[in-house]
Amino acid sequence: MRFSHFFIDRPIFAGVIAVFITLLGVFAFPLLPLAQYPEIAPPSIVVAAPYPGASAETLAETVAAPIEQEINGVEHMLYITSSSSNGLAQVTVTFKPGTDLDAAQVLVQNRVALAEPRLPEQVRQIGVTVSKQATGFLMLVALTSNDPKVDTDFIGNFANSAIRDKLLRIDGVGGIQVFGGGLYSMRVWIDPGKAAARNLTANEIIAALQAQNIQAAGGALGQPPFDKGVTNELPVQVEGRLKDPAQFGEVVIKKDDQGRVTRIKDVARVELGSQDYSVRGYFGGKRGIGLAIIQSPGSNALNGAKAVLDTMKAAEPDFPAGVTWSVPYNPTEYVQASVNEVQHTLFEAILLVVLVVIVFLQTWRAAVIPILAIPVALVGTFAVQLALGFSINSLSLFALVLAVGIVVDDAIVVVENVERNIRAGLSPREAAFKTMDEVSGALIAIGLVLLAVFVPTAFVPGIPGQFFRQFAVTISAAAVISLLMSLTVSPALAAILLKPHVEHHGKRRGLLAPLQIAGDKFNQGFDWLSTRYGKVTSKLVRTSAIVLVVYAVLLGVTGWRLTATPSGFIPEQDQGFLIGVIQLPPGASLERTDAVVQKASAQLMKTPGVELVAGFAGMDGASFTNASNAGVVFVKLKDWKERGEKLNAQAMAGQIMGALGAIEEANIFVLSPPPVQGLGNGGGFKMMVQDKSGAGYKALEQAANSLLGPANAPRRSHHGSLPRLQHRFATRARQGRPRQGADAGGPTLRCLCRHERLSRLQLCQRLQHAGPHVPRDGAGRALGARYAGRYRQPESALQLRRHGAARLRRLVRG
Repeated sequence: MRFSHFFIDRPIFAGVIAVFITLLGVFAFPLLPLAQYPEIAPPSIVVAAPYPGASAETLAETVAAPIEQEINGVEHMLYITSSSSNGLAQVTVTFKPGTDLDAAQVLVQNRVALAEPRLPEQVRQIGVTVSKQATGFLMLVALTSNDPKVDTDFIGNFANSAIRDKLLRIDGVGGIQVFGGGLYSMRVWIDPGKAAARNLTANEIIAALQAQNIQAAGGALGQPPFDKGVTNELPVQVEGRLKDPAQFGEVVIKKDDQGRVTRIKDVARVELGSQDYSVRGYFGGKRGIGLAIIQSPGSNALNGAKAVLDTMKAAEPDFPAGVTWSVPYNPTEYVQASVNEVQHTLFEAILLVVLVVIVFLQTWRAAVIPILAIPVALVGTFAVQLALGFSINSLSLFALVLAVGIVVDDAIVVVENVERNIRAGLSPREAAFKTMDEVSGALIAIGLVLLAVFVPTAFVPGIPGQFFRQFAVTISAAAVISLLMSLTVSPALAAILLKPHVEHHGKRRGLLAPLQIAGDKFNQGFDWLSTRYGKVTSKLVRTSAIVLVVYAVLLGVTGWRLTATPSGFIPEQDQGFLIGVIQLPPGASLERTDAVVQKASAQLMKTPGVELVAGFAGMDGASFTNASNAGVVFVKLKDWKERGEKLNAQAMAGQIMGALGAIEEANIFVLSPPPVQGLGNGGGFKMMVQDKSGAGYKALEQAANSLLGPANAPRRSHHGSLPRLQHRFATRARQGRPRQGADAGGPTLRCLCRHERLSRLQLCQRLQHAGPHVPRDGAGRALGARYAGRYRQPESALQLRRHGAARLRRLVRG
């Protein structure tokens, strides 16, 4: 082929091509993200709408439903899911893979703006946020204190105001959720008896706080226009927002005709507390705060986790005395370990291929030609991956492992044929010309056959196609670069490096004599094996019927084993972590859940193979939303080398289930982390029951329970014992959009107001801003306000004591 003749005559140009391809790969390698698997999770946009005090059912009907109705049908949308818990509604919009999330966020924001006029007034005041973030947690950072004087309120405020802001600035961090504590909040506890004696309502107290807890602009003295003689201009600094309980207690609510002043401290108790008490965190048995790091879509998980750890180490000297940090949950450790193992396998494969090439060619001049093709083809593949937006992951590295043996084949064909022509008496240059005329077509055919095998895999639709696309493209790119090297660089190097055999096959001498003797013995053995193989092959050709029968039997055995082998998406793997989900009966208080979480955490710390346990009371482990009757524990296992094969994750999950089975107050089950980050919150699969007839929450729950009974009946299949199904009640609207978190079985307190009596008592105007608040933490009724706290402006809460409920019974029926 004349194409190769050009490069044989111009070896420097051929070398420039190889160097250029290698440099492209070298520059692209640091820019490639590192991950365990390709990005197969569909991108999503999360819409969060806080509604303090509202129940899950109220949120689902008044907040989630209007937002869903407007978002439904947005461009490139796959489906919508929503989760409603007490005080917060979240709508997750999942898009088709490959969708531009920036454009999708704008589209969702526009749809949310259409729904905002239909939302409750308090939801609009607080605000509805639209953000892009991956599902699941990148890692979990815990803050605890060794000093009993440092309480969780202080740690929670420090985490929200000092640590959270630093972590949010990290590239790859899409969001942070703080569990177990919040910002400092000024809590005003109203005494209903004292308030009623002064004819005051909560709204009047709120109005007084809003009017007097403000930051006003004082202006300046001597500011133009002014008369002559003014020599100075002084800004006026006025007292702004209130900062401590004493200042809040001095707020004047009203003044009667006799001049008597009623202040906040006369009708309420003011104290500094936390913004949120709905979740309690425990780490290694100590009370603390958890910061759940959520990955930004499309970012590098390993780089993001490393940056988080580096930021925490840099911030550690600024921690308050006694405060320490730890990482009880970090699935990226397993990702890093798995990628490292594949990288080691790649290096081992390269070493083995180099040894095989040297053993068979037995001369460094011939061996160096195919060996040089390995780094050029493999490193050049990184440039193709970067251009297509791929990542370095287990599958792409596995493709490179296979490509190591492929990329040297073409160069070996060239070298062997040049050697044959040299033995025939041609000079190395003439042998290179003749070789390329003979084998160029065969080399191109080999490359096309390889592409025909792997390229169709890149066009498989759905998640499996996304999963194997990078594998197919990586190995195809390596094959194409190898073909280009065999047509350009390999013949040029062969013409330069190879010498006539009389010049490099001399007598055995020096230190290389033992290697030459070993090479001769290897050649004799290989010739003997080739001769015997030829004789066996000639006999089998004459008995083709027997060979075809054996071949048919092998095909039958292959088909039998293929159908008998259990199928699945990704095999269960020991990632070094387990997730325990705790569920108490609906309506259980946080105190009961907290006791169960502490008991489970203490039991887990005694289990062999467990290194650290992080438990959260008040957080649902299935959906990671707040629920007083739910809890979750993150179990960090010891290093794989310390545990051994007997204490793998699957075996330990069974042990933990058995150990926690003695806790009768709750239903506890153990999940493995999701095999692919972004596909759910745990291992296994999810099944949803849809209410198409609109029968209601209770009918839907009954249908779900009727399904769970037969599904959990003990039985076995040819695959072994079937797993048990765990119940997580969820409702689904008629439009087919999941709406999770509305527990139909939970007890509720329903108040129906007598409007005519309210009208006579002139209470309608006073109650119109109260909203559908429900008791929180068993202590009272949240009414809402804001003030400037220690670090920044947190939210305060006004609470109505429970003993005032008797006064309300005259106004309600139910």
